Amino acid sequence: MPEMTVTVRWPDGHQDDCYSPSLVMHDHLDEGTSYTVADFTERAVRALAEASARVQARFGFACSSAASTTAQITDRARRYRPDDHVHVVAMHPALGES
Repeated sequence: MPEMTVTVRWPDGHQDDCYSPSLVMHDHLDEGTSYTVADFTERAVRALAEASARVQARFGFACSSAASTTAQITDRARRYRPDDHVHVVAMHPALGES
């Protein structure tokens, strides 16, 4: 199962690399796009739940790394207003690159 990293820049300029055990993040986020904190958080949490479900289906257990990334994102998001913006700087691998 291909894994990926999404690099995001938060409203204060802090940059995070967010791990996903699946390329499903491409279904929910676009590289180079800015989202409100609320929208980004909702999209990322939904994508990571799907990624964890894919791991569960394939290996028989949920992905603790997806849960950790979900916690990382939701904890960071609490520091900002819901209408502040998060920018998706990069997604590795890019679509079609895996």
